[in-house]
Amino acid sequence: MGRALRPRLERLWREVAKFGAVGGAGLLVNLLVFNLVRAVTELPVVRASVIATVVAIVSNYLGFRYFTYRDRDKNRRTREMTLFLLFSGAGLVIENGVLFLATYGFGWDSPLQNNVFKFLGIGIATLFRFWSYRTWVFRALPQVAPAEEAEAGPIAVPVPLPEQLGAAERVRPSQRAQV
Repeated sequence: MGRALRPRLERLWREVAKFGAVGGAGLLVNLLVFNLVRAVTELPVVRASVIATVVAIVSNYLGFRYFTYRDRDKNRRTREMTLFLLFSGAGLVIENGVLFLATYGFGWDSPLQNNVFKFLGIGIATLFRFWSYRTWVFRALPQVAPAEEAEAGPIAVPVPLPEQLGAAERVRPSQRAQV
């Protein structure tokens, strides 16, 4: 069991690292757009945050589809996109719910506090997104078990060479049965 577990943990670690790389880029996009919108518009903090989150969702989809999960099932893109948007929307609510609660529930509305709670909301939403994307959106292709491989195609049976057979086992080509 230990030998079977190690490759799975290594694959999971690589997936987490790739997810983190795309997520890190998405975090930068999210925070940069958030602060840019706050600086150049009079939009309320949560609306600015929602705009930034939507921009980050678009950039993250591209990173996840073509980098993190490029080896996953690509046959049902409409389903994939629908689920991605559904779970991203739930993550948007989680992320901006934290910011909304801090800003309007507790009155923490300075630029520093906005960024701290935006960052905290992103962190909580990221845990949800990682689980949902890998479980439902970018599904792994099914592993083909050896028994299924045998059912899928012809079975190759090794045939010994005549010099590998003993004198009693040697059969002339005309005596071989057709398979």
